[in-house]
Amino acid sequence: MPAAGFDLATVNVRGLDRDALWKNLALPAIVPAALRAGLRIVDGFQPDVVLGMGGYVMAPAVAAARLRGIPYVLHEKDVRPGLATRFFARGAAAICTTLPGTETRVRNKRVDLTGVPLRDGFDPRTAAVPPRHLLVTGGSQGARHINEAVWGALDELRKRFEEVVHVAGRQGSAGVAEHAAPGYRGLTFTDDMPALMAEADLVVSRAGVSTIAEIAAVGLPMVLVPGTFGGGHQEENAKAMVDAGAAVRIGDAELSPGVLVTTLDSLSADRLRAMAKASAGAGRRDAARRVLAILHEVARK
Repeated sequence: MPAAGFDLATVNVRGLDRDALWKNLALPAIVPAALRAGLRIVDGFQPDVVLGMGGYVMAPAVAAARLRGIPYVLHEKDVRPGLATRFFARGAAAICTTLPGTETRVRNKRVDLTGVPLRDGFDPRTAAVPPRHLLVTGGSQGARHINEAVWGALDELRKRFEEVVHVAGRQGSAGVAEHAAPGYRGLTFTDDMPALMAEADLVVSRAGVSTIAEIAAVGLPMVLVPGTFGGGHQEENAKAMVDAGAAVRIGDAELSPGVLVTTLDSLSADRLRAMAKASAGAGRRDAARRVLAILHEVARK
Protein backbone atom coordinates (compact mmCIF):
# COMPACT_ATOMS: atom_id res chain seq x y z
CA MET A 1 0.00 0.00 0.00
CA PRO A 2 2.69 2.60 0.81
CA ALA A 3 4.41 1.81 -2.50
CA ALA A 4 1.15 2.71 -4.25
CA GLY A 5 1.02 6.07 -2.45
CA PHE A 6 -1.45 5.22 0.31
CA ASP A 7 -1.05 5.52 4.05
CA LEU A 8 -1.43 2.19 5.82
CA ALA A 9 -2.71 1.61 9.34
CA THR A 10 -3.03 -1.91 10.70
CA VAL A 11 -5.19 -3.40 13.45
CA ASN A 12 -4.72 -6.66 15.32
CA VAL A 13 -8.00 -8.45 14.77
CA ARG A 14 -9.19 -12.01 14.35
CA GLY A 15 -12.38 -13.48 12.92
CA LEU A 16 -14.77 -16.06 14.28
CA ASP A 17 -13.41 -19.52 13.44
CA ARG A 18 -16.35 -21.86 12.82
CA ASP A 19 -14.15 -24.82 11.97
CA ALA A 20 -12.07 -24.78 15.19
CA LEU A 21 -14.12 -23.19 17.94
CA TRP A 22 -11.32 -23.31 20.51
CA LYS A 23 -9.49 -20.66 18.49
CA ASN A 24 -12.19 -18.15 19.49
CA LEU A 25 -11.27 -18.10 23.17
CA ALA A 26 -9.16 -14.94 22.77
CA LEU A 27 -11.86 -12.95 20.94
CA PRO A 28 -13.31 -11.27 24.08
CA ALA A 29 -9.95 -9.55 24.54
CA ILE A 30 -9.06 -8.99 20.88
CA VAL A 31 -12.33 -7.45 19.66
CA PRO A 32 -12.56 -4.49 22.12
CA ALA A 33 -8.89 -3.65 21.52
CA ALA A 34 -9.47 -3.75 17.77
CA LEU A 35 -12.45 -1.42 18.08
CA ARG A 36 -10.42 1.09 20.10
CA ALA A 37 -7.71 0.97 17.44
CA GLY A 38 -10.32 1.48 14.72
CA LEU A 39 -11.69 4.52 16.53
CA ARG A 40 -8.20 6.04 16.83
CA ILE A 41 -7.59 5.58 13.11
CA VAL A 42 -10.96 6.95 12.05
CA ASP A 43 -10.74 9.91 14.45
CA GLY A 44 -7.27 10.74 13.18
CA PHE A 45 -8.08 10.41 9.48
CA GLN A 46 -11.63 11.81 9.59
CA PRO A 47 -12.90 10.14 6.40
CA ASP A 48 -15.92 11.30 4.43
CA VAL A 49 -16.90 7.69 3.78
CA VAL A 50 -15.59 4.27 4.80
CA LEU A 51 -15.46 1.27 2.43
CA GLY A 52 -15.60 -2.18 4.01
CA MET A 53 -14.44 -4.88 1.61
CA GLY A 54 -15.96 -7.80 3.51
CA GLY A 55 -14.60 -10.16 6.12
CA TYR A 56 -13.76 -9.64 9.75
CA VAL A 57 -10.81 -7.39 8.92
CA MET A 58 -13.18 -4.55 8.03
CA ALA A 59 -15.03 -4.67 11.36
CA PRO A 60 -12.93 -2.20 13.41
CA ALA A 61 -13.11 0.57 10.79
CA VAL A 62 -16.76 0.01 9.90
CA ALA A 63 -17.80 -0.18 13.56
CA ALA A 64 -15.87 3.02 14.26
CA ALA A 65 -17.59 4.73 11.32
CA ARG A 66 -21.00 3.70 12.63
CA LEU A 67 -20.20 4.95 16.13
CA ARG A 68 -19.00 8.29 14.75
CA GLY A 69 -21.92 8.74 12.34
CA ILE A 70 -19.74 8.46 9.23
CA PRO A 71 -21.45 6.83 6.21
CA TYR A 72 -20.05 3.51 5.12
CA VAL A 73 -20.38 1.28 2.08
CA LEU A 74 -19.90 -2.49 2.13
CA HIS A 75 -18.59 -4.72 -0.65
CA GLU A 76 -19.44 -8.42 -0.44
CA LYS A 77 -17.51 -10.79 -2.69
CA ASP A 78 -19.30 -14.10 -2.07
CA VAL A 79 -22.89 -14.98 -2.95
CA ARG A 80 -23.50 -15.87 0.68
CA PRO A 81 -22.60 -12.83 2.77
CA GLY A 82 -20.13 -13.27 5.56
CA LEU A 83 -20.93 -12.65 9.21
CA ALA A 84 -19.39 -9.17 9.22
CA THR A 85 -21.38 -8.07 6.17
CA ARG A 86 -24.63 -9.35 7.65
CA PHE A 87 -23.91 -7.63 10.97
CA PHE A 88 -23.22 -4.21 9.43
CA ALA A 89 -25.62 -4.41 6.45
CA ARG A 90 -28.58 -2.57 7.91
CA GLY A 91 -26.66 0.64 8.63
CA ALA A 92 -24.75 0.76 5.34
CA ALA A 93 -25.40 3.56 2.86
CA ALA A 94 -25.09 0.97 0.10
CA ILE A 95 -23.93 -2.61 -0.42
CA CYS A 96 -21.93 -3.59 -3.50
CA THR A 97 -22.08 -7.23 -4.60
CA THR A 98 -20.13 -9.41 -6.99
CA LEU A 99 -22.46 -12.21 -8.06
CA PRO A 100 -26.25 -12.55 -8.43
CA GLY A 101 -28.05 -13.88 -5.37
CA THR A 102 -26.47 -11.79 -2.63
CA GLU A 103 -29.14 -9.11 -2.89
CA THR A 104 -31.76 -11.39 -1.34
CA ARG A 105 -29.57 -12.13 1.70
CA VAL A 106 -28.76 -8.69 3.06
CA ARG A 107 -31.07 -6.22 4.78
CA ASN A 108 -30.55 -2.96 2.96
CA LYS A 109 -32.61 -0.85 0.57
CA ARG A 110 -29.70 -0.26 -1.77
CA VAL A 111 -27.78 -3.23 -3.15
CA ASP A 112 -25.77 -2.68 -6.35
CA LEU A 113 -24.29 -5.50 -8.46
CA THR A 114 -20.94 -3.86 -9.18
CA GLY A 115 -18.61 -6.83 -9.55
CA VAL A 116 -15.30 -7.04 -7.73
CA PRO A 117 -12.56 -4.50 -8.57
CA LEU A 118 -9.69 -6.14 -10.44
CA ARG A 119 -6.13 -5.12 -11.19
CA ASP A 120 -5.32 -4.15 -14.78
CA GLY A 121 -4.61 -6.72 -17.45
CA PHE A 122 -7.68 -8.97 -17.46
CA ASP A 123 -8.73 -8.12 -20.99
CA PRO A 124 -11.46 -9.92 -22.97
CA ARG A 125 -10.33 -12.42 -25.58
CA THR A 126 -11.72 -15.17 -27.76
CA ALA A 127 -10.73 -18.61 -26.52
CA ALA A 128 -9.75 -21.27 -29.03
CA VAL A 129 -12.25 -24.08 -29.64
CA PRO A 130 -11.32 -26.83 -29.14
CA PRO A 131 -9.12 -25.46 -26.37
CA ARG A 132 -5.37 -25.76 -26.82
CA HIS A 133 -4.19 -24.23 -23.56
CA LEU A 134 -5.51 -25.39 -20.18
CA LEU A 135 -4.93 -23.32 -17.04
CA VAL A 136 -5.36 -25.00 -13.64
CA THR A 137 -5.23 -23.00 -10.41
CA GLY A 138 -6.26 -23.65 -6.85
CA GLY A 139 -6.13 -19.98 -5.87
CA SER A 140 -3.31 -18.13 -4.16
CA GLN A 141 -2.54 -21.02 -1.81
CA GLY A 142 -3.03 -23.83 -4.30
CA ALA A 143 -5.31 -26.82 -3.66
CA ARG A 144 -3.94 -30.26 -2.75
CA HIS A 145 -6.87 -32.24 -4.16
CA ILE A 146 -6.81 -30.41 -7.50
CA ASN A 147 -3.03 -30.84 -7.67
CA GLU A 148 -3.29 -34.60 -7.17
CA ALA A 149 -6.02 -34.91 -9.81
CA VAL A 150 -3.95 -32.97 -12.35
CA TRP A 151 -0.80 -34.97 -11.73
CA GLY A 152 -2.74 -38.23 -11.88
CA ALA A 153 -4.30 -37.22 -15.20
CA LEU A 154 -1.26 -35.49 -16.64
CA ASP A 155 -0.51 -38.02 -19.38
CA GLU A 156 -4.09 -37.78 -20.66
CA LEU A 157 -4.17 -33.99 -20.34
CA ARG A 158 -0.96 -33.66 -22.35
CA LYS A 159 -2.59 -35.68 -25.14
CA ARG A 160 -5.53 -33.27 -25.26
CA PHE A 161 -3.84 -29.89 -24.82
CA GLU A 162 -0.78 -28.27 -26.35
CA GLU A 163 0.08 -26.89 -22.92
CA VAL A 164 -1.14 -27.41 -19.38
CA VAL A 165 -0.25 -24.51 -17.07
CA HIS A 166 -0.70 -25.49 -13.44
CA VAL A 167 -0.39 -23.09 -10.49
CA ALA A 168 0.07 -25.59 -7.67
CA GLY A 169 0.84 -23.33 -4.71
CA ARG A 170 4.01 -23.39 -2.67
CA GLN A 171 3.01 -26.65 -0.99
CA GLY A 172 2.99 -28.23 -4.46
CA SER A 173 6.63 -27.45 -5.25
CA ALA A 174 7.80 -31.08 -4.90
CA GLY A 175 5.03 -32.35 -7.18
CA VAL A 176 5.73 -29.68 -9.79
CA ALA A 177 9.36 -30.75 -9.95
CA GLU A 178 8.51 -34.45 -9.98
CA HIS A 179 6.06 -34.17 -12.88
CA ALA A 180 8.12 -31.91 -15.13
CA ALA A 181 7.42 -32.88 -18.74
CA PRO A 182 7.01 -31.33 -22.19
CA GLY A 183 3.67 -29.55 -22.47
CA TYR A 184 3.37 -29.14 -18.69
CA ARG A 185 4.31 -25.85 -17.04
CA GLY A 186 4.05 -26.19 -13.29
CA LEU A 187 4.29 -23.10 -11.11
CA THR A 188 4.27 -22.82 -7.35
CA PHE A 189 3.24 -19.16 -7.43
CA THR A 190 2.62 -16.34 -9.88
CA ASP A 191 1.95 -12.65 -9.48
CA ASP A 192 1.03 -12.32 -13.17
CA MET A 193 -2.26 -14.13 -13.48
CA PRO A 194 -3.41 -11.75 -16.26
CA ALA A 195 -0.66 -13.12 -18.50
CA LEU A 196 -1.66 -16.72 -17.80
CA MET A 197 -5.33 -15.93 -18.46
CA ALA A 198 -4.37 -14.26 -21.75
CA GLU A 199 -2.84 -17.55 -22.92
CA ALA A 200 -5.58 -19.88 -21.64
CA ASP A 201 -8.62 -21.24 -23.48
CA LEU A 202 -10.18 -23.08 -20.52
CA VAL A 203 -9.68 -22.80 -16.76
CA VAL A 204 -10.01 -25.37 -13.97
CA SER A 205 -10.16 -23.63 -10.62
CA ARG A 206 -11.48 -23.39 -7.11
CA ALA A 207 -14.55 -21.17 -6.84
CA GLY A 208 -13.09 -18.21 -4.99
CA VAL A 209 -14.94 -15.15 -6.15
CA SER A 210 -11.87 -13.12 -7.09
CA THR A 211 -10.63 -15.90 -9.37
CA ILE A 212 -14.11 -16.27 -10.88
CA ALA A 213 -14.22 -12.52 -11.51
CA GLU A 214 -10.84 -12.63 -13.24
CA ILE A 215 -11.85 -15.54 -15.47
CA ALA A 216 -15.15 -13.86 -16.39
CA ALA A 217 -13.41 -10.56 -17.14
CA VAL A 218 -11.38 -12.39 -19.80
CA GLY A 219 -14.43 -14.38 -20.92
CA LEU A 220 -13.16 -17.94 -20.51
CA PRO A 221 -15.19 -21.10 -19.89
CA MET A 222 -14.50 -22.58 -16.45
CA VAL A 223 -14.59 -25.89 -14.62
CA LEU A 224 -15.04 -25.11 -10.94
CA VAL A 225 -14.15 -27.34 -7.99
CA PRO A 226 -15.56 -25.52 -4.94
CA GLY A 227 -13.56 -25.74 -1.74
CA THR A 228 -15.29 -27.24 1.28
CA PHE A 229 -13.72 -24.84 3.81
CA GLY A 230 -15.28 -21.71 5.32
CA GLY A 231 -18.72 -23.23 5.64
CA GLY A 232 -18.80 -24.17 1.96
CA HIS A 233 -19.36 -20.64 0.66
CA GLN A 234 -17.60 -21.51 -2.61
CA GLU A 235 -20.44 -23.89 -3.50
CA GLU A 236 -22.79 -20.95 -3.94
CA ASN A 237 -20.23 -18.99 -5.96
CA ALA A 238 -19.90 -21.99 -8.29
CA LYS A 239 -23.68 -22.38 -8.53
CA ALA A 240 -24.05 -18.77 -9.67
CA MET A 241 -21.65 -19.42 -12.55
CA VAL A 242 -23.22 -22.77 -13.43
CA ASP A 243 -26.68 -21.16 -13.44
CA ALA A 244 -25.34 -18.42 -15.72
CA GLY A 245 -24.08 -21.07 -18.13
CA ALA A 246 -20.43 -20.04 -17.73
CA ALA A 247 -19.17 -23.07 -15.79
CA VAL A 248 -19.49 -26.73 -14.98
CA ARG A 249 -18.93 -27.97 -11.45
CA ILE A 250 -17.05 -30.93 -10.03
CA GLY A 251 -17.59 -31.61 -6.33
CA ASP A 252 -14.40 -31.79 -4.33
CA ALA A 253 -15.31 -35.24 -3.02
CA GLU A 254 -15.98 -36.45 -6.58
CA LEU A 255 -12.76 -35.11 -8.07
CA SER A 256 -10.31 -37.69 -9.37
CA PRO A 257 -7.99 -37.88 -12.39
CA GLY A 258 -10.63 -39.87 -14.29
CA VAL A 259 -13.49 -37.50 -13.42
CA LEU A 260 -11.38 -34.50 -14.44
CA VAL A 261 -10.58 -35.98 -17.85
CA THR A 262 -14.15 -37.18 -18.41
CA THR A 263 -15.55 -33.74 -17.55
CA LEU A 264 -13.17 -31.98 -19.91
CA ASP A 265 -13.95 -34.48 -22.69
CA SER A 266 -17.68 -33.87 -22.23
CA LEU A 267 -17.40 -30.22 -23.24
CA SER A 268 -18.35 -30.01 -26.89
CA ALA A 269 -17.28 -27.14 -29.12
CA ASP A 270 -20.78 -25.62 -29.00
CA ARG A 271 -20.89 -25.95 -25.21
CA LEU A 272 -17.53 -24.26 -24.81
CA ARG A 273 -18.57 -21.37 -27.06
CA ALA A 274 -21.77 -20.91 -25.06
CA MET A 275 -19.85 -21.06 -21.77
CA ALA A 276 -17.34 -18.47 -23.00
CA LYS A 277 -20.16 -16.15 -24.09
CA ALA A 278 -21.89 -16.52 -20.71
CA SER A 279 -18.62 -15.98 -18.89
CA ALA A 280 -17.96 -12.75 -20.76
CA GLY A 281 -21.52 -11.65 -20.01
CA ALA A 282 -20.94 -12.16 -16.30
CA GLY A 283 -17.63 -10.29 -16.31
CA ARG A 284 -17.55 -6.73 -15.02
CA ARG A 285 -14.32 -5.05 -15.96
CA ASP A 286 -15.58 -1.66 -14.79
CA ALA A 287 -16.25 -2.79 -11.21
CA ALA A 288 -13.72 -0.38 -9.69
CA ARG A 289 -15.37 2.56 -11.45
CA ARG A 290 -18.82 1.44 -10.27
CA VAL A 291 -17.72 1.15 -6.63
CA LEU A 292 -15.92 4.50 -6.78
CA ALA A 293 -19.02 6.21 -8.19
CA ILE A 294 -21.08 4.92 -5.25
CA LEU A 295 -18.46 6.14 -2.76
CA HIS A 296 -18.48 9.62 -4.31
CA GLU A 297 -22.27 9.72 -4.24
CA VAL A 298 -22.44 8.66 -0.59
CA ALA A 299 -19.69 11.08 0.46
CA ARG A 300 -21.52 14.04 -1.10
CA LYS A 301 -24.76 13.44 0.80
